[in-house]
Amino acid sequence: MMSHSSEKVIIHLDMDAFFAAIEQRDNPSLMGKPVVVGADPKGGTGRGVVSTCSYEARVFGIHSAMPISQAYRLCPKATFLPGDHRKYNRVSKQIFHILERYTPDIEPISIDEAFLDVTETFHLHQTPWRLARAIKTDIRDELNLAVSIGIAPVKMVAKIASDESKPDGLLQIRADEIDSFLSPLPVTRLWGIGKKSKEVFHRMGVFTIGDLKKLSSKQVHERFGENGLHWLRLASGIDPREVVSDRESKSISHEHTFEEDESDSQKVTEVLFRLAQKLSRRLRQDGIKGRCVSIKIRLKGFQTFTRARTLGTRTNFVDDINQNALDLFKDFYKAGMMIRLIGVRVSEFDDPYFSDGLFIDEKKVKKEKVHQAVDSLKDRFGDKVIHWGP
Repeated sequence: MMSHSSEKVIIHLDMDAFFAAIEQRDNPSLMGKPVVVGADPKGGTGRGVVSTCSYEARVFGIHSAMPISQAYRLCPKATFLPGDHRKYNRVSKQIFHILERYTPDIEPISIDEAFLDVTETFHLHQTPWRLARAIKTDIRDELNLAVSIGIAPVKMVAKIASDESKPDGLLQIRADEIDSFLSPLPVTRLWGIGKKSKEVFHRMGVFTIGDLKKLSSKQVHERFGENGLHWLRLASGIDPREVVSDRESKSISHEHTFEEDESDSQKVTEVLFRLAQKLSRRLRQDGIKGRCVSIKIRLKGFQTFTRARTLGTRTNFVDDINQNALDLFKDFYKAGMMIRLIGVRVSEFDDPYFSDGLFIDEKKVKKEKVHQAVDSLKDRFGDKVIHWGP
């Protein structure tokens, strides 16, 4: 199909305070009030983190990934909710069904965020702006939720534009507007520039994206190597990355935060096994298998580490996930470590209908039948009706 535009038209869509907005929608008494979704604050002694919070809570300085105890200290009168991820997943699917009306080229980034390539379809709504307005209207009318949208010729600029338009906004940046749009923004708005890179840039007198553009390729390469050259291109609005519409969700994970920092490795491995069970069942519910198992370990003081292993074949079996997670943990653990959080993740998903081999593996067939039987019992009688043995 011939393009109706000489340049790409990319939309970045990001739901506003997604979990908290759903809770406010479903409980009107929470509208206009600070709502925090995440771990139980337990009167300020809770040990988890904030998943998300309403804009009313953000006024108090609360934000995602903040320790829940700190969020409680900032706003003890907020409504703290544990969250209902099954409900959030249902709403997410409704949102993506709406997006499919406008383009088949959709790249999910998370449960509430996506890139859309509307280069070939925006003309059906006359302009990209009108198409984006239609998406916002459909989500508002059908789901009673707000979304912020950025439109630009490249992904990075579209993402920044949606951030700038929050909450409930719509901002389009055309090709000839990219320079004036990016230049005054903090250099940290470019993907990949973190705390350490920011400090180096500040010592160089670089505070804005416009400041970065004034540097030569040699200067940034000497300080940052290839990353520096990449950031210099981004500062000029050069981002060749395409919207990848055929990829699966990047990963699925489960985590557990201990009530008190845990030094007993046996207790940690028991939690690992429970996480592997939850993860295995969720993968089978989604009909997918992964090739990479990784663990996340957060120590006392919030130092966080990850370890990963790529498998020979894809899997969603409990014992495969648990054994690999356990091996990674044993390789990492040192006596006396105080562990605050442990998590297990499976990633590198392929086509669920793709066969891993030409020959039938009788052992895998038997394991599959056992897993299906356990799933069936849990579906009928609840998760506690039966447990896997380690």
